[in-house]
Amino acid sequence: MKNLNPIIPIIALSLGIVVANVSVLAAQEEQKNIVVSVESLELSLNEETSISAHVEDAEGNVLPDTVIFFSRSRRSLQVTREGEIKALKPGSFSILALVLGQTTVRKSIPVTVAYPPVTSIEFMGLPDNVYEGTSLLLNYTIVDASGAERDNVDVEFTSSNEDIAMVDSFDYLKVMKNGRVTITAKAENETASWEIRVKENPTTSVSMTHNYEDKEIRTGDVIRFVASPVDRRGNEVADAPVSYSFIASPDDNLGQGSSALIEQDGRFVANHPGKYTVMARSGNHFSEATFRVVQRNVQRSIEVVGKGIVPDVKTSDLWVWEGVDGRDYAVTGTWGARGEAFFWDVTDPTNIHTIDTVQVDARIVNDVKVSEDGTIAVITREGASNRRNGIIILDVTNPRDVKILSEYTEDLTGGVHNSFIYEDHVYAVNNGRKYDIINIEDPRNPYTVTQFELDTPGHAIHDVWIQDGIAYSSNWSDGVVAVDIGSNQSADLPGAGGSPSNPVKLGSYTYPSGWNHAAFPFKSQSTGDFYIVAGDEAFPYGLDVQGPNRAAGWVHFIKLDGWENSEEVARYQVPEAGSHNYWIEGDILYAAFYNGGLRIVDISGELMGDLYQQGREIGMFLPRDKDAAIPNAPFTWGPQPYKGLVFLSDWNSGLWAIRVGEDPTAGTN
Repeated sequence: MKNLNPIIPIIALSLGIVVANVSVLAAQEEQKNIVVSVESLELSLNEETSISAHVEDAEGNVLPDTVIFFSRSRRSLQVTREGEIKALKPGSFSILALVLGQTTVRKSIPVTVAYPPVTSIEFMGLPDNVYEGTSLLLNYTIVDASGAERDNVDVEFTSSNEDIAMVDSFDYLKVMKNGRVTITAKAENETASWEIRVKENPTTSVSMTHNYEDKEIRTGDVIRFVASPVDRRGNEVADAPVSYSFIASPDDNLGQGSSALIEQDGRFVANHPGKYTVMARSGNHFSEATFRVVQRNVQRSIEVVGKGIVPDVKTSDLWVWEGVDGRDYAVTGTWGARGEAFFWDVTDPTNIHTIDTVQVDARIVNDVKVSEDGTIAVITREGASNRRNGIIILDVTNPRDVKILSEYTEDLTGGVHNSFIYEDHVYAVNNGRKYDIINIEDPRNPYTVTQFELDTPGHAIHDVWIQDGIAYSSNWSDGVVAVDIGSNQSADLPGAGGSPSNPVKLGSYTYPSGWNHAAFPFKSQSTGDFYIVAGDEAFPYGLDVQGPNRAAGWVHFIKLDGWENSEEVARYQVPEAGSHNYWIEGDILYAAFYNGGLRIVDISGELMGDLYQQGREIGMFLPRDKDAAIPNAPFTWGPQPYKGLVFLSDWNSGLWAIRVGEDPTAGTN
């Protein structure tokens, strides 16, 4: 066993152990009271102010305790420990005041940051022609004094002649007859007007086609309907609005949930088998198509091939690779334990066994990565006793005798949670704020080339993954960020001339929850579309390191057509569990869902809607073992498909190898 930790042996103080009287201390703390200079705050956007506080005892005497302040929403309300405050975003927030070293003595100060006044409202995407008997959704943009677009402002619509046209409570313009009319939108004190000349509708019928004519339609298959309004001469009325709807008759009609989804561009997907009718309407004319949808039927068998149970500590990430000797190996990290990384021989997956251990000064060895040529490994450190964390670079040419080549901590003392090895560089997530780019051409003498860090308020980062010279980082509330660090010709989207010494941001995508924890880019094998899988991590029920847990969050499918043109088109959400790490091979997603185990998902064809509801789950595996660190409590961390098997690490039990059965279908339509 390799040991880079002189302080690993735990010193037990067998004599003179002082046991604090917890009840007395708690009573003393309860008698203290934090007195803040203000009870609440009302601020304008970007306003700066400060608050102060002191501690009093039950009789009102001022005590020498120190009060420190924290923001519960640091991206929106910036607060220093000393009480300096800056309002970064509008909304309702709170500041927490704590007595230093006494977490039970606290006080919350509510803060309201007012929204700036609206400065403009503008209609968007108005058609050149408006026809009688039609309806269309009005789109508009509201901007306030800060330059921000707003979607939380009430808009009031009025019509100069409601007999001709009016706007309903859902922002739909309803056009009744020919004539001239003015529609006015008002947001706070700002208005926008649209003068309309309603024309006679030339449409006499609607024709409709779709891309699944004479094909079997399965749940999850996306059908594209194209409806064309035509006049009496058979010419298309291209600018006549069309609305789509459907009627569902699912085979299971006993309280069935949402049966299908249709978008107003004509895309339709069914969640459940049954008979469906899609209708396209333009004015008083419509067309319909009725069809049957069958179950997707992609389920396969799951077989446990082997396992390497870790009975006394928690397991973190894994990496499986072919060694330079042609045999197969794996490395796993550990969490909240002794700073170990375990090396396994998995050549015979029915006999997974450890062959070496590297032990370092750390509480958490969260991430483990191996170079493409199978000679270098990097393990990350958090919780080092001397607070110098960083990374450890290993020679894994002989995984039975792993050598420590170097310990690199330059500007990495705050802890490295994740890393990635790409073309002689390590991309190390540094203290949850940025990633450092470290040259390891000489692994005994690494050096930092540069860093990449966002400039948004309160920014944070969790992970980075690299493909074709583009780094995809996962940044919680800042979402997925793509950076060119040396893109090559195989990249699915164009680069910007970046390099390891000159990382160039390409684009980003955020979503409301702010839970973005991991990302995996892929090109659909069946459609050629380029996606990023962006995954959540959340623990709304807390995290019990001594017992079973439940997580929340799901997988977001973001379709990209250029770096600045992205759309979230689908999700995979397991109701009872939350997502963690992923891998995609071919048109299959392998997703670790913590207490929901490993989920294997068919992602072939165009993606739209809720993939879980569509029956796309190929299989699931719950890694239970009575000898695990927490027995029979699956908490799956990460998967990796490898040479026809799927390896996975589980927080509570260790390393597993499973085999997925043969595909019973012929693939997507």
